[in-house]
Amino acid sequence: MYFCFVKKVTMDVFIRKSERKKAEVLIDFERYLSREIDWNQRLILLFGHRGVGKTTLILQQLKKDTAKSVYVSLDDYYFEEKRLIEVVTELYEKGYRSFYIDEVHRYQHWSKELKNLYDDFSDTKFIVTGSSILEISKGQEDLSRRAVVYQLAGLSFREYLVLEEKKDFPVVGLEEILKNHHQISSDIMDELEWKNQFKNYLNYGYYPFYREGKKVYHQKLQETTNLVIDSDIAPYKELNYSTVRVMKKLLFVISQSVPFIPNVSKLAEKLGVTRNTILKLLDILDKAQLLSLLHASTEGISFLQKPEKIYLQNTNLAHMFAYESQNVGNLRETFFLNQVEVKHQVTAPKYGDFLVDSQYVFEVGGPNKTFKQLQGVPNGYLAIDEIDGGSGNRIPLWLFGFLY
Repeated sequence: MYFCFVKKVTMDVFIRKSERKKAEVLIDFERYLSREIDWNQRLILLFGHRGVGKTTLILQQLKKDTAKSVYVSLDDYYFEEKRLIEVVTELYEKGYRSFYIDEVHRYQHWSKELKNLYDDFSDTKFIVTGSSILEISKGQEDLSRRAVVYQLAGLSFREYLVLEEKKDFPVVGLEEILKNHHQISSDIMDELEWKNQFKNYLNYGYYPFYREGKKVYHQKLQETTNLVIDSDIAPYKELNYSTVRVMKKLLFVISQSVPFIPNVSKLAEKLGVTRNTILKLLDILDKAQLLSLLHASTEGISFLQKPEKIYLQNTNLAHMFAYESQNVGNLRETFFLNQVEVKHQVTAPKYGDFLVDSQYVFEVGGPNKTFKQLQGVPNGYLAIDEIDGGSGNRIPLWLFGFLY
């Protein structure tokens, strides 16, 4: 009798917490992915780096859901002893049919239990998020043919401007930018002065939690980065303390000279580990979205293949690591890669900086950049920083921040 009472109270606590969170979330700004997700699917798996806004996104959808819906976070202490399948079963008996399940990477058997719940409750819907990208990727194997998977990136420059300027700037496709960038940039400039905002975005605009306080943003970003390494990567890959230290040193070494053209043997010698260990750690940091590895091809890539270049995943990380000054060329290339690879395949070309969709070659630089390095290259374009508008195949760099 006592046990039943405790369970009843526990379910009421979940429901009250869900209702409170639903009431508190605002829908004044929605991420790009909210319009792309097919919310009618029965099992939606949403993953992304810590702090990119996954919880807010699903709470906004919860607020719009017409079915009887509930939010459950698996980092709740209740799940130290109880199983998710028990909670869903009890809430189902209370009439709930849409389950918004957050932080699944905190729960050991999440993928197998979701598989069973999906199969056993055919009139339910599960929207699931997780921050440990490595763990979520592993769990997809159990949910194959059931889950529709989406990845949420950090704020684009366009989204940052929507937040800061309170104006609804539209997404602009790559083909449209290539053909009509002069007119597009002119229309946008009628609405805002972009230069200061672009500088601010490169510094602190990628993760939505910058709104909690710009002065402490880099401190929080450093704490988030350490959490990814210590709480997401290390347990999943079963890394010991010394290997975790090597990983952090590797990340710091790369951050001081990105875009980094790797000499893996020298890196291994400097850090006192084997060449294969360096390649494995680089692959892990890339999957965890702390680095972006640029390869000559995306076909059949294994961690044993040395990347052509290594970048930090976004420009905010570059500012976090370089306390006093940042390399302007690095920021430019990092911004371009970070914004374009969300929607397009980016590889290292023979000439130029980036090959996009195996079709367009881009060289990134400042106002004095010429086509010298792209002579004779078909479909060659310059992505130029510090210019308002472009001409011909010279395109303002900031405009590539409107791709999503």
